[in-house]
Amino acid sequence: MPDVLPVRIVVMGVSAVGKSTVAAWIAASAGLSFVDADDLHPAANKAKMAAGVPLDDADRGPWLDRVGATLADARGRGTVIACSALKRAYRDRIRAAAPDAYFVFLDGDHDVLRQRAAARTGHFMPPSLLDSQLATLEPLGPDENGGRVDVDFPVDQVCAAALAVVAAAHPELALDRRNRG
Repeated sequence: MPDVLPVRIVVMGVSAVGKSTVAAWIAASAGLSFVDADDLHPAANKAKMAAGVPLDDADRGPWLDRVGATLADARGRGTVIACSALKRAYRDRIRAAAPDAYFVFLDGDHDVLRQRAAARTGHFMPPSLLDSQLATLEPLGPDENGGRVDVDFPVDQVCAAALAVVAAAHPELALDRRNRG
């Protein structure tokens, strides 16, 4: 039987777009590991964001390297990671470690995202940083390995759309479309 390379998927987008929810759903549906890139941030980055200060590229660099290394070290069937990956340069940095990474870009209406950010409680990322993330965001380019999912729908529909995007890119995965996260 030929060796099958682990699948490496990054669910990307701005804060409050649903990255963690969708990434966990995909991972559970495909039998892959799930990692939230927020857990890979150093304490200084989390403190900075909690204080309402956007991260700069110097802050993000080591964190992106950890995200790439986590994907590169994927074991078993693979890993799905929830990570903002807002700029092409950030995705390129992740791809330097995991060249076969597939990006699921979660995108939505600004007002919908603002409402979701305002409704979240207990998250270190305050809603006030949403605008800076939207200003930083560079959608996937046509030459990037990935697909876009509109998040302006109920979560089960968003997850189903994300599964369809992943299934088209990775037909070798047996996806359990009945998964509820």
